[in-house]
Amino acid sequence: MSDLMHVSILGKSEIIREGLRRILIDQGFVVDAAESNYCDFGQLDCDVIIVDTHSLDDGLQSCRELRERYPNSRIVLMMDQYYIEDVAHAFASGAVDGYLVKAISCAPLAGALRLIAMGEKVLPSEVAESLTHSIPQIMWSGRETGLTGLPLSNREIEILRCLLDGDPNKVISRRLGIADATVKVHIKAILRKLRVQNRTQAAIWAANRGLTLSTATDPVQLVAASA
Repeated sequence: MSDLMHVSILGKSEIIREGLRRILIDQGFVVDAAESNYCDFGQLDCDVIIVDTHSLDDGLQSCRELRERYPNSRIVLMMDQYYIEDVAHAFASGAVDGYLVKAISCAPLAGALRLIAMGEKVLPSEVAESLTHSIPQIMWSGRETGLTGLPLSNREIEILRCLLDGDPNKVISRRLGIADATVKVHIKAILRKLRVQNRTQAAIWAANRGLTLSTATDPVQLVAASA
């Protein structure tokens, strides 16, 4: 990678695109493109692509398409605000390398982009601060785990994947064909085994370890988290 970092910006708002472009140029970046449609990017060979969006679903869809089209570029999702569930979902998708909020100031933005370009995963500092005392440090032996390598039953892993989707208990009950009360029992067991305090922390634990999102037909699957 050269000393000059090349960045492109995708976003529907021309004002935000132009503002980001000027900020990044002032911070020593080269802005190759700033467009509302990635099809207008053409042939890019940039270090980082920033996706500015108001909608998590729309943003992730754009990130997936960019990942496929520009596999050598790092993808950063930039949102108006953050929710821990959204951050977990974004990283679990495998489509983003960074999740930033627009309230970030210029120098930290530049630093975050440089870290992401070097292969680091970056998320809002507020998320890291909220997890400082709650990230589970779990140790277990092989005999305590199932085929998936987790200290959970297959049913508990299915429910954990539903938590990663952000499903409430009633949706989990309907998807898995079990009673609401049974879902509650399983969730309590999951929290106890993972040593976390709530379902959000359980979802983040799963996302950090590459647990795939739940589907109605896919079997339980654990994949290695990307570096």
